[in-house]
Amino acid sequence: MYLLTVSDINFYLQQLLETDRLLSDVWIQGEISNLSQSSKGHFYFTLKDGESQLSCVLFKQDLIHVQAELANGQAVIAHGRVSIWKQSGKLQFYVDIVQPEGTGRLELEFQALKAKLEAEGLFDESRKRSIPKFPSAIGIVTSKHGAVLHDILNILRRRYPLAEVILSHTQVQGDGASLQIAAAIEKLHKTAKVDVIILARGGGSREELWAFNEECVARAIYACPVPVISAIGHETDYTIADYVADLRAPTPSAAAELVVPNVAELRQSLDHMLNIASMNMRQKLRQCMEDVQHMHSHLKRTSPIHAIHRHREKLSLLNDNALSRVRHLIELKKSNLETMALSLNALNPKAVLGRGYSVTTTEDGKVLRSIDDVGNTKAITTRLADGFIKSMVDQTVKQVER
Repeated sequence: MYLLTVSDINFYLQQLLETDRLLSDVWIQGEISNLSQSSKGHFYFTLKDGESQLSCVLFKQDLIHVQAELANGQAVIAHGRVSIWKQSGKLQFYVDIVQPEGTGRLELEFQALKAKLEAEGLFDESRKRSIPKFPSAIGIVTSKHGAVLHDILNILRRRYPLAEVILSHTQVQGDGASLQIAAAIEKLHKTAKVDVIILARGGGSREELWAFNEECVARAIYACPVPVISAIGHETDYTIADYVADLRAPTPSAAAELVVPNVAELRQSLDHMLNIASMNMRQKLRQCMEDVQHMHSHLKRTSPIHAIHRHREKLSLLNDNALSRVRHLIELKKSNLETMALSLNALNPKAVLGRGYSVTTTEDGKVLRSIDDVGNTKAITTRLADGFIKSMVDQTVKQVER
């Protein structure tokens, strides 16, 4: 015997219901009643038919998937999972999509898969990559038999013949088409070095385009390491692939125009840029020449050469003045020397002797200046201008002044 708690039972039933393949992903048709909204924005209501009713919860974050009016008495088709609220043991239908009654099976499947993949983040704008501006290799996933391929190739050759185009052929409608499309995407990015992939198909009914609404195609696009452009049907046709792709083109032809630039427009743009660059270069060169001329004039005005010339002239003048002063000083000194020479010559004893004077000395060389200096000296020498006279003193006579 097993003895379980209430929590054990409720937990067991919750796990049982949420792992059931039918009840974890189910559409239920019924009429809304007992509708109310909580302060947090969640809706609580009952779905009922003529015999039964089921409590339902629609959380605020799932309101974006509501395409029917939420009102009492409104007949709707709701998608979600059946589970038990563990705290109360109450059976509830957790709704994530609401469609008006009468919605077709394909639309219900579309909305269910869309809500599932969106919740997983496959549609997040933050993960989508930008398309390269100048792709060198473009992959195309489509049928090789359709007019779509012909249209895309014509536009690519006309607009940008530089890019290599690699086709990954696939069936685009019918049984097994979705698996072929997913395999073609995977094969293309694994075996060929492409920069971007175009996933294309021409217009058709919803049933003919349904392969592009299959989960395997969506996950193949999501897993592709290079950007994918979806170009499926006409502008009004939306598929799951469009939501997952990095860029949606309204038509295959539009995808071909979006994926490459126009060579003619590039040439015009390059010519325009060259003209602008040439004009800017000429203007810059002209400005540089003006700047050089201005700098030359400025250097000419402020060059030290002019100061050197001025100082050189000043030095030359000072040198001339100094030489003149030195010459004058030399002449003056020369004149002074001549005067002094004349004065010295006038005082030279030889000059005095030349004028008729003589000098008399004793034998021991003493100059006789007075008669008294003779004393007992007998021999005296008289020096004349041209020689000597040796004489003996016979008599001395002293002159008497009157």
